[in-house]
Amino acid sequence: MGEQMTMARALNAGLHRALEADPKVLLAGEDIGKLGGVFRITEHLQRDFGPERVVDSPLAESGIVGTALGLALRGYRPVVEIQFDGFVYPAFDQIVSQVSRMRFRSMGRLSVPMVVRIPYGGGIGAIEHHSESPEAYFAHTPGLVVVTPSTPLDAYWMIQQAIAHDDPVIFLEPKRRYHEKGEVDLSEPPLRLDAARTVLTGDDVTLLTYGPMVKTCVEAALAASAEGRSVEVVDLRSLAPLDDATVLASVERTGRAIVVHEAVRTGGIGAELAARIQERCFYALESPVLRVTGHDLPYPPSKAEHTYLPDLDRILDAVDRSLAH
Repeated sequence: MGEQMTMARALNAGLHRALEADPKVLLAGEDIGKLGGVFRITEHLQRDFGPERVVDSPLAESGIVGTALGLALRGYRPVVEIQFDGFVYPAFDQIVSQVSRMRFRSMGRLSVPMVVRIPYGGGIGAIEHHSESPEAYFAHTPGLVVVTPSTPLDAYWMIQQAIAHDDPVIFLEPKRRYHEKGEVDLSEPPLRLDAARTVLTGDDVTLLTYGPMVKTCVEAALAASAEGRSVEVVDLRSLAPLDDATVLASVERTGRAIVVHEAVRTGGIGAELAARIQERCFYALESPVLRVTGHDLPYPPSKAEHTYLPDLDRILDAVDRSLAH
């Protein structure tokens, strides 16, 4: 049996273990040291490892990421925090123009072992630039690994796997799940960083999701089971690369697929999954691939976010429409 802990605590424990195991691991970000970060993910790490390894950076996201790139090229393994999802855009040029291209540009001679941690998604009643889902920008960018945990167990292992990776990793943390508890059994071997996980098995339809929406999809699947419908839930975990084998095997078996994510609909991860499924599972499909997503507009004020975010009713409606074919 493992220990019950929140995702925030699991991330903290994973970072602590990585810092302890490798003196080349460094953390940097706004208020991550003395304060422990706005979500307290890095709490006490500066106390335990010192201000030279857990660095309170200036308020300058481009500078944070650019400095981390230089450190990575010098043999360090920096882990930088972007305080909120919507604050990553000042660092976007560094990430897509420099960090992502360095291995290709150097014809494999250089690697960039760095992690960019980004709390993302809505559901916490926050203002603009504090509830966004920018994952498609990074999954679209060759050279970046993009992953997101949905449970404390995954958070604990995936942050360590990301730090050990020799390519740059965008590590998306579903902030509204930070304080939800789950079992973390350190004796349980972790999945590969790029592997999807089947959370619930079912026969009638596959829900493909990730990050903050995994819990919502599980709740929808359990509600559907009360009506005699068997719904499979697959947690993608890795958005770049996608685990095609797990996704396609599930859809070929159920014959139906619904993709659920908070990010806007157009050009999102759901669109990419729909295209891959149509190409590879065409003769197995019993109905069109459906998407349940955020709307194509900027994230709304907090009092209206419940109308923006996918919820149990919207997911169950998609299940009904899929099975109606």
